[in-house]
Amino acid sequence: MSEHNRMQELTPFALRHAGQRRQLLGSALALPVLAGLSPSALAQFRVEVAGAGVTRLPFSTVRFRGSDTASEDVAAIVRADLERSGQFRFVEPVASGLDENARPDAAAWREKGADSLVVGSVTRLADGRFDVRFRLWDTVRAQDLGGLSFPVGAADLRLAAHRIADHVYEKLTGEKGVFSTRIAYVTKVGARHNLWVADADGQGAKAALSSPEPIISPSWSPNGAQLAYVSFEARKPVIYAHEIASGRRRLLANFRGSNSAPTWSPDGSQIALALTLSGNAQVYVMSSNGGEPRRLTQSSAIDTEPVYSADGRQIYFVSDRGGAPQIYRMSAQGGDAQRITFSGNYNISPSPSPDGRWLAYISRVNGAFRLHVLELATGRASALTEGSADESPSFAPNSRLIIYATREGGQEALMTSTVDGRIKTRLAGASGDIREPDWGPFAR
Repeated sequence: MSEHNRMQELTPFALRHAGQRRQLLGSALALPVLAGLSPSALAQFRVEVAGAGVTRLPFSTVRFRGSDTASEDVAAIVRADLERSGQFRFVEPVASGLDENARPDAAAWREKGADSLVVGSVTRLADGRFDVRFRLWDTVRAQDLGGLSFPVGAADLRLAAHRIADHVYEKLTGEKGVFSTRIAYVTKVGARHNLWVADADGQGAKAALSSPEPIISPSWSPNGAQLAYVSFEARKPVIYAHEIASGRRRLLANFRGSNSAPTWSPDGSQIALALTLSGNAQVYVMSSNGGEPRRLTQSSAIDTEPVYSADGRQIYFVSDRGGAPQIYRMSAQGGDAQRITFSGNYNISPSPSPDGRWLAYISRVNGAFRLHVLELATGRASALTEGSADESPSFAPNSRLIIYATREGGQEALMTSTVDGRIKTRLAGASGDIREPDWGPFAR
């Protein structure tokens, strides 16, 4: 097998050869941006529940007073966020005109089956901004759990809604919400390749880069200010770092041969990457400010797709040193590698969870590429899906959800899954390809 073909066998964006549905280097269609979350748009956020024993917190919310003056339905966005988390179950509301200043009839909401209630208002200010206010109620104890106010411009109404959902999630679960974080992904429209940055629900997408050449492997910096990615503008794989706010980018790696699979160290000081300086792909590390790379793996095989553990002490990577692609782990300084996937003969795309408990990856099962998760302490692996075309898993920063690209219902889509695989949500109902999502960090 040639070096090129062997590299194809190890690259996540080359997994789908059947019917030429996915091509090497990434072929996709644009994800349309939806303006709001009307009841019809909520269908985009279908929540699928599988298996017995799924416990979710019952909550309700009512349309915020003054929503007719705004371009976004804040309450609907909060509802969709909480449902998508897998931790909450929506209860149809009691007919009421509540806002953050009114005290609800807790008994009526308890009878309806809601343990908590989110109410609020949206008020247009004289300067054109909006004051978004909310209050959270514990209807079981008839207790006011507090609220907040977010003065925002019209363009940030969705962000205000996501922050409300974050607040509610943390108040009721004790864990940080991820709704105001961002994701990155890659699409292709005609001859144009696009790198998108969007809200965690897939909405509000903005193009960070558009190019006539393929863009692959986006990777968020730990502070969320930059994306590293691979571009083929030089007719070969070259790695850039892109500043989200300014749109400026800088060259990171353009060494001899292929420069691919960049990933940031947790402190942002290093970039791990795969280079073919020695002929076959090997794992290297270099300063995130640029400079000369240092080789970490020393094998005659293909070593690629490096990614740091949450504590920065280890690097997971994919290698065919045993005859087929498997996932290995080594010290972040290099040295001996330990194989950690043993179920199946084709395992790629490692993604460790921020809490250090799990490793998401893609495994080929009877020709189908499926999302799996490995419990690192026990070595127990589980398939989370029953599909055939999953790729590019990435954990949410609270380790509760995994985003991945797949083919679902005859269309390409971004999906999220809980770590146990019981609750899945489709982030977009668009037709065509969507690929290589990467979930960004908590805002700093």
